Amino acid sequence: MPADQAAGLRRRRAQPPPTCVHCFFDTADSTVRLAQVLHRCGRTSLLIDACGRLFADAPRSLLGWTRQLERGQLHTLPMPYGEGWYAPGILGDEPALLAAAGGHDCVVFDACPNAPDWTPLPGAARFVILEVNALPASTLQGYALLKTLAHSGASISVGLLGNAAACDHLQAACGRFLDPAFTRAVYNAAHEDDAFATLAVRMAHEETGLTARYQAENTESMALKHGC
Repeated sequence: MPADQAAGLRRRRAQPPPTCVHCFFDTADSTVRLAQVLHRCGRTSLLIDACGRLFADAPRSLLGWTRQLERGQLHTLPMPYGEGWYAPGILGDEPALLAAAGGHDCVVFDACPNAPDWTPLPGAARFVILEVNALPASTLQGYALLKTLAHSGASISVGLLGNAAACDHLQAACGRFLDPAFTRAVYNAAHEDDAFATLAVRMAHEETGLTARYQAENTESMALKHGC
């Protein structure tokens, strides 16, 4: 038994950290669709209901998500694309989340477009996917989020989907007002035949580079902190 436990621990340590995907979609159906596409690409997701609109009616544990994290044991729901987890109000930088999500390829947050906060999960490749509709309010909310992402200084890739004209407008606004390095990380998939599949494939290609960039930034930050 001890040998088996040690072997399992080694496998878990050897596994790369999961990719973190923040989905700011009009409906939770879009988030589920993305998780399904990721599954077809061979990636298993932990889909986190961060705003209480996915699994509110499903059977839940007596322990809240904070206690589950403290115990290191998430009470998840089996889904065709992986697992679902009811955790309304959780933020992306929750310290214990990375360890608790071990065994999954992706951690997918379902968030509303008007979510006031975005915080990155340390140690993971980070992606944000933003759905924009034709309403002016949607474009304004989208640009506010993009501005927050640009000013965060985090290594991140951003995907746009939804109304093509609105996405084009947002991409142009990024090029005009935001840092060029951030603008280059914004990809407009609104004109693709299957935007979800396009973004899933793009994430697979960019994941290694984003993780390496985060690790390099973290090493530099630690060196500066210790005066190296």
